[in-house]
Amino acid sequence: MTINFNNVYLKATSTVAGKDEKEGNFGKLYDKTYDDYYAGEKTFEQSEVKMINDAVNIVFNKAKIKLENIDVVIGADLLNQITPNAYASVKFNRPFLGVYNACASMCEEIIIGSSLLQNKEISNVLCNVSSHNMTAERQYRNPVEYGCPKPKRSTFTVTGSASCILTNEKQKIKVTSATIGTTTDMGVTDIYDMGSVMAPSAARTIYEHLKDTNTTVDDYDLILTGDLGVYGKEILNVYMLEAYDIDLKDKHEDSACIIYQRKKQPQVKAGGSGPACLALVTYTDIINKMMQGKLKKVLLVATGALMSPTMNNQKLSLPSISHAVCLEVVK
Repeated sequence: MTINFNNVYLKATSTVAGKDEKEGNFGKLYDKTYDDYYAGEKTFEQSEVKMINDAVNIVFNKAKIKLENIDVVIGADLLNQITPNAYASVKFNRPFLGVYNACASMCEEIIIGSSLLQNKEISNVLCNVSSHNMTAERQYRNPVEYGCPKPKRSTFTVTGSASCILTNEKQKIKVTSATIGTTTDMGVTDIYDMGSVMAPSAARTIYEHLKDTNTTVDDYDLILTGDLGVYGKEILNVYMLEAYDIDLKDKHEDSACIIYQRKKQPQVKAGGSGPACLALVTYTDIINKMMQGKLKKVLLVATGALMSPTMNNQKLSLPSISHAVCLEVVK
């Protein structure tokens, strides 16, 4: 399902990141970074709440907008009950929508926010995503304190938060269309092999978007997927060729593969993951290049593994979802 938007623009973005991300490829581009996983708080979960609040304060300063001018706040993270964003939303005191599509949540938020703005009854939407390596590992796999070795195919949950303000006030970058993905399950049960889980849903969404918008890969300067990792990226390219006869060529990149300096950061294994992964790359490097005219049309494809430890312990496979959002520089 693809939706076209006429009056939705990206007003401002902000990014805050952890110590590992600071040492990655975009460390100098983040608005704020932290030197440890606690960010001055008592627990990892509370530090994630702090990251969200910091990102929101920064984006407000950039946009020169006040909280009372935000009509709706949309928040997403990886934890049960969307805990970090739920707690952060108390301070905002604005209408709040908590959403969850795992690592595909960034594009889900933009789709929801853009749809609200399209009806012209509201003017500004604040979207927040966050993830934290320690909170995610504790909930989904094993706490890092256990010292469990990770296989090479595993990805490393990004610690950070990113915010954006969507508006119907004309800006340089416009949200022109979006494709809502369809849940896909290829029978993968390996909780470390997220690339294999998510690549088929990413391929399906890219194909549907190109078909619905009557475009080709060549119409985009960049197709940026969320967090497939080095193996998932390879699977996606092969899958696109074999299933849809589409060659992504050199137009495709994956945020998980470029957010870290993998040779210098061996702990990240196959790359990054988490809702903040695509957001940190997009709201720094990609937006900067669009503002500079180096990129004019970008297709963001957020990929999410809808993993439940409960269902995985029952030996069920992992479904996945991917959503696509097209950003274009206004002529």
